Amino acid sequence: MKNQNKISITTKTLASGNCQVKFYVEDEAKPQYGYLLVSGPKPVGEIIDEIKQRMERRRNTAMNMNPFYPIPIAPEDHNFYLYSA
Repeated sequence: MKNQNKISITTKTLASGNCQVKFYVEDEAKPQYGYLLVSGPKPVGEIIDEIKQRMERRRNTAMNMNPFYPIPIAPEDHNFYLYSA
C-alpha cells in the first residue's frame, strides 16, 4: 500500500458490544481523522490494517470517477468515516 503515514487510534466499547475506533492519520500534507465501527474488540494491528484497507478502497473508488466510463457505484460504507483535519 502507498500510505505509510502513522495512524494512531483510541477505542471505545459501546453498549451494543461493538467497538468505536477514532483514528488519526498523521500526514504533514493532508492530516485526516475518522471513525471505524468494528464488531467486538480486535487487536490494534488488525484495526490499523482494516483502516488502511478501507482508505485504499476509498482512494481507488475516487480515482475511478470517469463520467465517460460508467462503473458500478460501490455501496457506501456506513461503518467508516474519514475527514480532513
